[in-house]
Amino acid sequence: MNGVNAVAISTAMTDGMTDLNADALSRAIHARELSCREVMLAYLARIHRLNPALNAIVNLADDDSLLAQADERDAELARGASRGWMHGLPQAIKDTGHAQGFPTTYGCTLLKGAVATQDSVMTARMKAAGAIIVGKTNMPEFGLGSHTFNDLFGATPNAWDARVSAGGSSGGAAVALAQRLLPVADGSDFMGSLRNPAAWANIFGLRPSQGRVPYWPAADVWVSQLATEGPMARSVVDLARLLAVQAGHDARVPLSLEGTLDGLPFAAGAGALGDVAAGDNSAGNGSSGYQPGAGASSPLRGLRVAWLGDLGGHLAMEDGLLQACTNGLARMAGAGAVVEPATLTFNLDRLWQAWLVWRRALVGPRVAALLGRPGARDVIKPEALWEHDQAQGLGYMDFMRASEVRTAYHACLLGLFEHYDVLALPVTQVWPFAIAERWPQQIAGRTMDTYHRWMEVTLYATFAGLPGMSVPAGFHANGRWPAGLQLIGKPRGDAELLRVAAGYETLITDWLAQRPPEPAGA
Repeated sequence: MNGVNAVAISTAMTDGMTDLNADALSRAIHARELSCREVMLAYLARIHRLNPALNAIVNLADDDSLLAQADERDAELARGASRGWMHGLPQAIKDTGHAQGFPTTYGCTLLKGAVATQDSVMTARMKAAGAIIVGKTNMPEFGLGSHTFNDLFGATPNAWDARVSAGGSSGGAAVALAQRLLPVADGSDFMGSLRNPAAWANIFGLRPSQGRVPYWPAADVWVSQLATEGPMARSVVDLARLLAVQAGHDARVPLSLEGTLDGLPFAAGAGALGDVAAGDNSAGNGSSGYQPGAGASSPLRGLRVAWLGDLGGHLAMEDGLLQACTNGLARMAGAGAVVEPATLTFNLDRLWQAWLVWRRALVGPRVAALLGRPGARDVIKPEALWEHDQAQGLGYMDFMRASEVRTAYHACLLGLFEHYDVLALPVTQVWPFAIAERWPQQIAGRTMDTYHRWMEVTLYATFAGLPGMSVPAGFHANGRWPAGLQLIGKPRGDAELLRVAAGYETLITDWLAQRPPEPAGA
């Protein structure tokens, strides 16, 4: 059964529940103020009403099955048992992740029937915490290119303007979250795939430190570390709580980090995240005057922020994006942060070439695994074929030289962190572009030489294995397109970055209060 016809539920009641952030929803469920069935009914009603136009959630599960699971969660609460923070919360898994019984398609027609026989680590952890898996979220084919469209499911339009891109590759997740089809969302990030769509949805998206959220099953657990799964949310406390569920070492992923980021509640009324118990999740602050979570009046006082801007003109940027970011930084400065222009003293062209080598080396084998199927080259997207074909000429020496460049770049950033607590960049180099375009061909008169050159700004966190977060930074002059400010934390500094974002969140309540319009005809 689909359509939630069994129990009448008003739109007002639905919206009242789905408007709650995940932490508030979890508290209401555990206080027995809302039942898991009521919550599931509310979300299913909204999904059935809006998702046909949004195309954010794909392979949606049957309503009866989901309601039966909600009833089971209610029965557990009646016995005094809770599975955890996500008890009874509906969750849809990005289509890069495995959820038992659901297809894992990667947006590729060749994989439309590839039903997962086991959960990925992240899915298993969210289910263990009580989440009910309702479906998968849409993405670009193989997650390549920050624009959510594919031949299997079609395109997902932007949550704020259906005429333009939602970003990607976690575009379905971002749209579902912004439009209240989900209370929180998961995704993955290689070249901004959690950050780009979060920026264009006016929500928070965190790429965790390399190894923070283990990915399994995987063909390789030693080299393939550029992509990572992580959380999206409409509030920082939701972001922190979801990451706490997702994070932690798994023996099958030997380079995954210890520490689960448990214990990240807001200090009461403080507007900053409280102390974290895990031992490796905060970086030291050197001689900084910044005291994490030091007080409710000025949680950002003394924070040292390096504003890298467009990297001295290296990055092509559309008009208005730098100004949007500086507007957000001005609010931080008004709250006591020390924001200074800074320079990244590294050969950025050399860094880009090293990035291309790593990306081809990691993407090429994923595409090659499907090319043996009949007619595969005719249906796989050209950008994926380009990555595969470029990878054919790579040698071991090429890869090691690129790894040496990456190592030198990491050392360069460590030098910056001797003087600063956080690095700041834009999240995107363009505003959301027309949904019919594959990718921006030019930015501010500069031709983009690859399908992903317009996303270059996101590699600076990824290539160093650092936590990077997209936080809202206001809107385009047309009032419809959100912008994002990218904050990059110290090595393994996920908890500290969350605290900074929590302080920033208190300064942008006017931006966060804005809601995307519901799609026409909903």
